[in-house]
Amino acid sequence: MSLQEELRQVEEDLERLRNEVAEMRRQVGELGPTDPVERSMMINQADEQEILVNELDARREDLLKRIGKE
Repeated sequence: MSLQEELRQVEEDLERLRNEVAEMRRQVGELGPTDPVERSMMINQADEQEILVNELDARREDLLKRIGKE
């Protein structure tokens, strides 16, 4: 896989994950009074997804630097 292809895949994954995190956060806000364990689990899932977003964002930056040096 070329750097350009990898960058395109990372950017697609970033967009998908960011949308998923936003949807999770929206759902948590709409839950209202509900089971605190369920709410906590949803928040933790969103937090874990944000960690992946940060890792992919760092990978994206690395790819952009490598492409710029070619």
